[in-house]
Amino acid sequence: MNILITGGAGFIGSAVVRHLIENTQHAVVNVDALTYAGNLESLAAVEGNERYAFEHADIGDAARMAAIFERYQPDAVMHLAAESHVDRSIDGPAAFVQTNIVGTYTLLEAARQYWKGLQATAPEKAAAFRFHHVSTDEVYGDLEGPEDLFTEETPYAPSSPYSASKASSDHLVRAWHRTFGLPVLVTNCSNNYGPYHFPEKLIPLMILNALAGKPLPVYGDGQQVRDWLYVEDHARALVKVITEGVVGETYNIGGHNEKANLEVVETLCDLLQDLVPAERSYRELITFVQDRPGHDLRYAIDASKIERELGWKPEETFETGLRKTVQWYLENRQWWQRVQDGSYQGERLGSL
Repeated sequence: MNILITGGAGFIGSAVVRHLIENTQHAVVNVDALTYAGNLESLAAVEGNERYAFEHADIGDAARMAAIFERYQPDAVMHLAAESHVDRSIDGPAAFVQTNIVGTYTLLEAARQYWKGLQATAPEKAAAFRFHHVSTDEVYGDLEGPEDLFTEETPYAPSSPYSASKASSDHLVRAWHRTFGLPVLVTNCSNNYGPYHFPEKLIPLMILNALAGKPLPVYGDGQQVRDWLYVEDHARALVKVITEGVVGETYNIGGHNEKANLEVVETLCDLLQDLVPAERSYRELITFVQDRPGHDLRYAIDASKIERELGWKPEETFETGLRKTVQWYLENRQWWQRVQDGSYQGERLGSL
């Protein structure tokens, strides 16, 4: 297939692009606006491949999107472009509304017009076309009991400007399926981690702060629980969905790794102590700070549907994935030092 990927220079998007080029015969058109978290260095391994093309464009630019569809004639769209950081959405919600809601609408319309054209000129290609919208478990809000899990039927109850914007985009995608018949798929994933992760997120921020001897800020009491998913496992799942998923269906993707934030940070400290021993224990750097406004207490995904119907399950445990992640950051200082030299210096975001 020829797959158009939006946000392919981002953390998850670049993992999907690398997986498709390195492990399949599919071709990729990467469309990315290269905002602060987009980084073409994450795609250095594939940029010279004849099956890979890059278009520097914003999904909110209707004319550019129409032209890109016309030029590349994709068989499928994997829509990952999004503003994705909760703290940034508290500081500046407007960008999240513009990209995640208006941008998704613009992309849907471009895809719909392209698909309508295929129905008239290439009905077999139109029948096989897919629009895969990649979303988050944060649209569900937080879980009350310690045993509850998000399923594909869990009602939406977003808490932050970020999760509300993603919930809005999910609803738009499903509406374009129901109203216009556009063949869509939706996936909602748990917290990703792994190589090439922009260092405003918990795991890479803690790794880099610890290496620099800086405080490790833990929100509140650190007992907020997340389900952690290794990004390369997620990339495999997304390709499974776009190639084998049933039109109109939603698939939750989780890592079966529920951990409290404090436990994650302590585990990172112990891993770093093993790999890069320090005179003072890295744990001594842990600093509790005022909690994030509206902070969800617990997320956890029931990923049994995608395992049952598509045969996907994560290959990495939290322990194996976290060790691989720490080792990657230790071995790729040039990548993250260049990120730090740019727009993000590890400062606290999203505090009122």
